[in-house]
Amino acid sequence: MPKPQKKSEKAEKSKEQIVAQNRSASYNYLLLERYEAGLVLHGTEVKALRQGKANIRDAYVDFKATGPWLVNAHIAQYMPGGPWNHEPLGSRKLLLHKNEIHKLAGRTEAKGLTVIPLRIYFRDGIAKCEIALAQGKKTWDRRQDERTKEARREADQAMYRNRRR
Repeated sequence: MPKPQKKSEKAEKSKEQIVAQNRSASYNYLLLERYEAGLVLHGTEVKALRQGKANIRDAYVDFKATGPWLVNAHIAQYMPGGPWNHEPLGSRKLLLHKNEIHKLAGRTEAKGLTVIPLRIYFRDGIAKCEIALAQGKKTWDRRQDERTKEARREADQAMYRNRRR
């Protein structure tokens, strides 16, 4: 009897429908730890997300007494929503385990780190937000990263040219 095959990582990722990504996050921040959080959304917000109408470029996570909140994330209004529409820039509650909340809140207060969203996606029909504990990069850090990338790119091109000969 053949063994059942394990699901590959590619098959797992295919279930995820990415709605919004913060592509500038890795350029502006040094990403230390990543977490997956659930989102508390209203009906029109979910429908707008399913249409891909979201922007998290300027968003961040704020820790209040009631828990973590995603602030400044723009989810466009759902046109057929009518009078039941949501606020596009409203704050949205994030769902995390209690120990994760305490850990992130403590580290952001103590060391001057921040928590930023990296992407919003649907996994098995449920809206999720990938957040990261991040430290802001200085200008020279970004320049150094650019130099490293450029050197790696040039080395790859040289190796490719040598292989073709």
